[in-house]
Amino acid sequence: MGSLLSKTKSTPSTPTDTTEPKAAMSFTHYAGAQTSFKPPLIANENAFLGDVSTSTDTTAPISAGFYRLEKGTPLVYEYTYHEMKIIVDGEFDISDETGQKVHAVKGDVFYFPKGSKITFTTETFGLGFFVGQRKEGAA
Repeated sequence: MGSLLSKTKSTPSTPTDTTEPKAAMSFTHYAGAQTSFKPPLIANENAFLGDVSTSTDTTAPISAGFYRLEKGTPLVYEYTYHEMKIIVDGEFDISDETGQKVHAVKGDVFYFPKGSKITFTTETFGLGFFVGQRKEGAA
């Protein structure tokens, strides 16, 4: 998760410490993204997905965004990267090639390993927030 800074006493650095201080890096804020970001249509008539942000790490990039499915054609998706997803609204019926099936609702968290083939369907709609180990737009 990174390092934490605290107000605990630390040993002062030695006079021979010549390392340059790291430049401060600012975070990015996407206000109201869950309600204001509208992912584009990616498949069928009812599957929408869009990246909100992607890291600048070219060696191990990560992308995050929203996936929305509306009632209609099931989406069958084969993952070419690892992904985590949290259901933030609505519901999905999620299954895989092993026969595992879950009725997913708000608050449920999933890990989809690279190589898994997942079927998403819904009787209403579902909205998930995802973080995938991939480049921007590589879904």
